[in-house]
Amino acid sequence: MNLINGKEVAAKLKQDIAAETASWVASGGKRPYLVAVLVGEDGASQTYVGHKEKACREVGFDSRVVRLDAGISESELLEVIEGLNRDAEVDGFIVQLPLPKHISEQRVIEAISPEKDVDGFHPENTGRMITGLDAYIPATPDGILELLKYYQIETSGKHCVVIGRSNIVGRPIANLLSMKGYPGDCTVTLCHSRTANLKEVVRTGDIVIAALGVAEFVTADMIKEGAVVIDVGITRVKSDTSKNGFKLLGDVKFDEVAPKCSYITPVPGGVGPMTIVSLMKNTLKAARRRSAK
Repeated sequence: MNLINGKEVAAKLKQDIAAETASWVASGGKRPYLVAVLVGEDGASQTYVGHKEKACREVGFDSRVVRLDAGISESELLEVIEGLNRDAEVDGFIVQLPLPKHISEQRVIEAISPEKDVDGFHPENTGRMITGLDAYIPATPDGILELLKYYQIETSGKHCVVIGRSNIVGRPIANLLSMKGYPGDCTVTLCHSRTANLKEVVRTGDIVIAALGVAEFVTADMIKEGAVVIDVGITRVKSDTSKNGFKLLGDVKFDEVAPKCSYITPVPGGVGPMTIVSLMKNTLKAARRRSAK
């Protein structure tokens, strides 16, 4: 069993982005500027945004966080987004999900200018990605691709089973791995809660990507010997043994699944660090695109 070390890969890629940014700025380019919009006081969201701020400092970006009350109306939030769309200094911005229930996430996503949509969630970017055109790739799927490349994991002709059909992870990674070229050329099965004989289907996967958000859902009897397992899930559960009172669990029951795998990602420290790096990649790309206009 080989452990896929997302922290190590992310650190290497951040060094590359930092060097590229320094060279870009030294040659007269504008320092990339990322904004995160945070609505409410969700603990996980605040932690994630904090990681993004830290990463921006490490790679030489400018950044700021727009903090908004959980009671903000949808129309008020859309006004904030329109202001960021018009702000010439801002290269890219994200609206941290999830949002309060009274706000439509889809309306918010569609309100973001595709040129500044560094999360890669806007329908225009989704459409371009699916058709193989240049686009901002959603951070988590892009992070998975980077891990596969770093560890030189073969994908051509492999059967990839994706568990979970969200627009953020499941659907895009299924499309990306089915495309021509490396990492791609997979035969992909996209599973979900209505999939019949789910265990049997997952067991046929050479590569299994678990992205359904249910702690320790994937057990050893669902994985064949030698499979590559990518665990996207992060669930916070109470813990009496940790200082902060909780621990993070993935969608995979790691201790029993790992011995059967050729490669596996841990939680934490696997896919998670890569999502931040992919966001940095998209932001630098956005800055370069905007300067070329």
